[in-house]
Formats: sequence, structure tokens, C-alpha cells
Amino acid sequence: MIAVIYARYSSDSQREASIEGQLRDCKDYAEKNGITVVGTYIDRAYSAKTDDRPDFQRMIKDSAKKIFDVVLVWKLDRFARNRFDAVNYKYQLEKNGVHLVSAMEPISQGPEGIMVESMLIGMAEYYSAELALKVARGERENALQCKYNGGVVPLGFTIGKEDRLYHIDPETAPIVQEIFSRYADGEPAEKIAASLNERGLRTRTGKPFVKNSFFQIFRNRRYIGEYRYKDIVTPGGIPAIVDKDLFDRVQQRFEQNKIAHGRPAKEDVSYLLTTKLFCGKCGTLMGGESGTSHMGNTYYYYKCGNAKRHGKAHCDLKAIRKEPLERFVVDTAIKVIFSDEIIERLIDLVMDAQQQENTRLPVLKDQLRDTEKRLANLLEA
Repeated sequence: MIAVIYARYSSDSQREASIEGQLRDCKDYAEKNGITVVGTYIDRAYSAKTDDRPDFQRMIKDSAKKIFDVVLVWKLDRFARNRFDAVNYKYQLEKNGVHLVSAMEPISQGPEGIMVESMLIGMAEYYSAELALKVARGERENALQCKYNGGVVPLGFTIGKEDRLYHIDPETAPIVQEIFSRYADGEPAEKIAASLNERGLRTRTGKPFVKNSFFQIFRNRRYIGEYRYKDIVTPGGIPAIVDKDLFDRVQQRFEQNKIAHGRPAKEDVSYLLTTKLFCGKCGTLMGGESGTSHMGNTYYYYKCGNAKRHGKAHCDLKAIRKEPLERFVVDTAIKVIFSDEIIERLIDLVMDAQQQENTRLPVLKDQLRDTEKRLANLLEA
């Protein structure tokens, strides 16, 4: 029989030795059982809770080429850690004439083997789900104690090896204080970055400072002692490097510079008659547009969409000033709506609607009952 080996580990913290061990055990199994191994598919740092694994998908695709008879795995949890993927992809392999074999879990080919295999896959999925809960619970417990929960440690802090708490780094914290102070005093970010680089100072990731290096620094509330992890926020949970007053002054200047140097904000103008106004000459929808006079004043108009897109040759209706047109429409609508005749008519319509039986509700209730019955049948199956 011709086989390929599929090996996988799920965490970056695991080593290449994990793959080597899987390959060694699979090759030993193949040799003892007269199976010839012709290739390997290896996914490093990919979880089996998902099928989004490059070599796994390549192996499934190659199984249709009829170049191997067996996919050999160290254990079934290397193949998949959820029941749907296990059944789905094993079915695809078997459809292509390829068998899935576990080197460390002898499973018979009879009916009892189906039960054993299902239990092993179920246990793998249970283990993953339980591990995820334990990790989440551990991270939340760390957060409640303001402990480090992973990620890049901000410049100016170190993490205690024993207590896993944030501590001020005496070497880099003064750099953070200097950056905040100089920026709050009005010094340009480019000049601050150039000055730091000239002194051989570097960011947390070891790169030279640039203007954008300060974006995360200025926004990071850990510098005023605020610990934050997901929905857990603890003011004073970690030692502060800068005081709140300095931090707020930097935020104010940062926002002002962002507006000044960014694109001018587009003025939010509401055109009340959008999708309701049609050209009186060609019937095309009219849309809003604006224009600026030589004095710098901005004026707003409604213009025929045909004329706007194709020019006066297609429609010569002139643009109409927004304010007087909208005022005319609103005034006219108010006169019409608040006339005694219309109010009486609206009252009659409302009374009729209240007295009519709701025919839609019984249909929705029937659909709900049917859906609940289907869900119960699926769960039972």
C-alpha cells in the first residue's frame, strides 16, 4: 500500500521536534505494516479546530489524483478536532479510495471501529473546547489581577518573570516621558523622532522612530496606569509613566494636528428631497451638489441627474437652489397634511387598520412552530 503522512502542531510555542516525533512514529508503523511512504504533508502552528490549513487542503485535493492509498496520521486529533470536519474530510478521502489510518490508535475496520473512531474524535473536540474555556478563564483571572496577558509590551514597561505584572523599565520609561513632554510643548513629531534616532534609541520592536511610531504611544492609556483587557478596565492597575494632565494635553494636540494635516472633513449636508425629486423636463431623479463662489461662499443645489452625468445636451434644466426649494416643499406639505379633510381621512384609516385582523401573525406563529419541530428532530438525530 502507498501512503502519505499528515503531521501537524497547533501552537507557535511547540517545537519542530513535535513534527519529527509524529513522522518517526508514523514511519515505524508503516514499516511494520508493509506500507510504503511516498510523501508528507505538514502544517506548522495550525489548529485542527478549523480546516483552513494549507497542506491539509493540498492533501485532500491530491487524494483525487489516485497517487496514494492511505493517509497516515500520528493520532486522529492531528487530522481534525471537530466532528464535522472529521466526517466530511474522511468521506472525501474514502470517495477517492483513500483510507485514514492512525499510527498510535489501532482501530478495527469493523462496525465497532466506527464507534471507537467517533469517540476519539469526540474526545479531541471536547479537549479543545475545554482547553479554550480554561485558557479564557485563566486570561480573565490574569486580567482581574492586572497581569500580563500576552502581546507586545509597550515601550517603558517590563513584565516581571515571577509575578507577570507590569513594571516600569528604568531605561526606557524616561524616553516615553520625554516623547510626551516634547510633543505637549509643541515640538513636531518628525523632529522628536529624528532626535531619538540620532541618539541611537529605538522603538520596542527595535526599529528607528518615525512620525507614525508615536500614534500608538500617544493613544496607549497604560501610560497613565490604566489596565485594559477586553471588557475589563482597571484604572491604576499598573504603574503610570506619565501623569493624566500631560496625557490629556498630548491627546488635545494630537487631535488638532490630525484634523489640520488630514483631508478636510466633508461637510455633512442633508438633502431632504433625495430620491423624491424628479426633473420636470426629462423625468430623471435630481441629486444634490454644491458650488463655491469667487468670494468663497458655498451654495447648494438640486440638479437633474441626466444633466449632471451627460451635460446640457441631454437636459437643459438649470440647477435649483436647495434652501428655497426645500422650504417650498415643506410648507406645501404642512398645508396639505394638516388640513381638516386629510386629518379626518387619516383617522379613518387608522381606525380601520386597528379593527382589521392581523393575518400575518398566525402565519409567523405556524412557521415558528415548524422551525422548533425541525430543530428538535435535528437535535434528536
